[in-house]
Amino acid sequence: MPNSDAAQPPDDARITRYSGIYNADGGLAGEIRYVFGHLFGSAECALCDITHSPLRRKPEWDRMVRRLSVPLVVMHRNELDEPLRSATRGIPLPVVIAHRADGSMTVALTAELLRGLDGSVAAFERALQASRAGG
Repeated sequence: MPNSDAAQPPDDARITRYSGIYNADGGLAGEIRYVFGHLFGSAECALCDITHSPLRRKPEWDRMVRRLSVPLVVMHRNELDEPLRSATRGIPLPVVIAHRADGSMTVALTAELLRGLDGSVAAFERALQASRAGG
């Protein structure tokens, strides 16, 4: 008889939360730099395009986050704590990081994958579910 838990990762490998990291700095100066850079084609952040419309955060983003079984927090690259900064050193931004019960962190969604989602919250949700199913 098959074990119904066979598809479940070991408890220490389960995902406990996600961190989405924008390819932009927070704060007023960072926001202004990004807006002008985006307008003139010198700044890009696919995660920003997924979470925000030109004027505010997308309501469908908030609904999607509420549906998730674990927390997902987005932050700017200058807002990272040291463990997250170390874990993402050298990784192209934006990125979504999975935090695991054993304390490890893995890339759930890469910058390249996020770019391919074309700003779609629904596509982001599907990609995140697919990454979770994969481990």
